[in-house]
Amino acid sequence: MATALSGRQPESKVKEVGAIAAQEPRLNEEITAREVRLIGYDGEQMGICAVEEAQRVADNEGLDLVEIAPNAQPPVCRVMDYGKFKYDQAIKAKQARKNQSKIETKEMKFRPKIDVGDYTTKKKHVLRFLEAGSKVKITIMFRGREMAHPEQGLSILERLADDLRDMAVIESQPKMEGRNMHMLIAPLAGPAKKKKEAASKDDGMSDEERKEEE
Repeated sequence: MATALSGRQPESKVKEVGAIAAQEPRLNEEITAREVRLIGYDGEQMGICAVEEAQRVADNEGLDLVEIAPNAQPPVCRVMDYGKFKYDQAIKAKQARKNQSKIETKEMKFRPKIDVGDYTTKKKHVLRFLEAGSKVKITIMFRGREMAHPEQGLSILERLADDLRDMAVIESQPKMEGRNMHMLIAPLAGPAKKKKEAASKDDGMSDEERKEEE
């Protein structure tokens, strides 16, 4: 039987990438909700708590409380170093734009309770799109009661972004549109090109021969 992916991220690696709303999110004292669904710095699902308690958790770690899904009930907040996150993403985005010309955008759809095997298969497709130089729009499709748990979709997007961190940069941060949550990622040209060239050498085929075969 297929097992649903856990919302908790591995504790062995503190994640620097996080799910942020497409618009500039509310931070710390700007958050107006009375209670929030809290995600810790390492991706731990900490449940629903008063916004004051969530702020104390962030303050105790010397970090920011960031409202990443303001339209959820209750809103979802993440503990993170927001300044460092924005700086790192700006550097990666600048590098991606510098190395890209006209790029095709592909789409890959996930469900919030996707099983491990399906996740692995879809991740391989996303990786193939990135290696071909395409941007990829990642869509999480919610149905019925799944709308009450947007953090499940955020968890999948964070996991995917972390798995592909050496190949891609988040160009458009996760945002809800109706019943779907979207994130756009773009390839980092250097690593993708090197990996593709290495694969070509391994099977003794040139890029031209590979294209003809495909």
